[in-house]
Amino acid sequence: MSNALPSLRQLSYLVAIAERLNFTQAAQDCFVTQSTLSSGLKELETALGARLVERDRQSVRMTPLGEKVVERSRALLGAARDLVELVRAGAAPMTGIVRLGAIPTIAPFLLPGLVRQARAAHPALKLVLREDRTATLLERLRGGELDFALIALPYDTQGLLVRELFVEELWLISPMRGDHGEASRRPKIGNLDPERLLLLEEGHCLREHTIEACGLAERANASGIEATSLVTLVQMVESGLGDALLPQMAIDSGLLSGASVIAMRFAPPVPTRRIAIAARASTTRVAELDFLAERSSELAPHAAR
Repeated sequence: MSNALPSLRQLSYLVAIAERLNFTQAAQDCFVTQSTLSSGLKELETALGARLVERDRQSVRMTPLGEKVVERSRALLGAARDLVELVRAGAAPMTGIVRLGAIPTIAPFLLPGLVRQARAAHPALKLVLREDRTATLLERLRGGELDFALIALPYDTQGLLVRELFVEELWLISPMRGDHGEASRRPKIGNLDPERLLLLEEGHCLREHTIEACGLAERANASGIEATSLVTLVQMVESGLGDALLPQMAIDSGLLSGASVIAMRFAPPVPTRRIAIAARASTTRVAELDFLAERSSELAPHAAR
């Protein structure tokens, strides 16, 4: 094993390869040629004295050790970016670019208000937004590609700085029927029919929160029909395929406007999810974190305040 330490550039090549599992695409992401990327990987493997990537004509795979090195590499790259931000923030806090991610069941409802408030309060602060699923956001957060992420708990956030903002209720939406009297009743979570419960597809945390809140485990979604977004989920309920749970912020935003569905609050115990903002433990952008946390809390649904 060589005594030379790996460079940040070599680690960034490795992370790009792990994300793409394609050398051509990874090279494009790193703005280098494929030969430069391959040479950098070879130098890294030589320095560490271990094989990190398996490659043949058909596929690219990370070795088990390579996967562990990628995880550590993301953390090191994130810490290096935080070092740069430490200097920048010391000279001019609340300025420059802040890269903020949010899951699809939060982004459309909180981010517009956050952007408006940031522009008004701190014109020199620019929010660059990314909407994605929780796992991808946290991966990018750990790797320093994002500064903060708005997510819903419970979720595994080990090693991250997480600040809980508010608790939000989940509401039941059902197809509208002839008698609208059911809208005045508050359903009980234990009385839901698991065979009628519609879910978002795998990877959306609201899917897991719905299953957990309803205590349905594998009995939910027997039809196998899944939605790719909240808009699609509402359309599926409207067409009579079943019922679904929606976060209150989606309902307050007017997502159901014009839809032939009924939204109902649950009787206690009410299903909820916890909204939080996550950052790297090494983040130096504390002022920006405080600002986003405070303003996000102010934008919480009325019942969550």
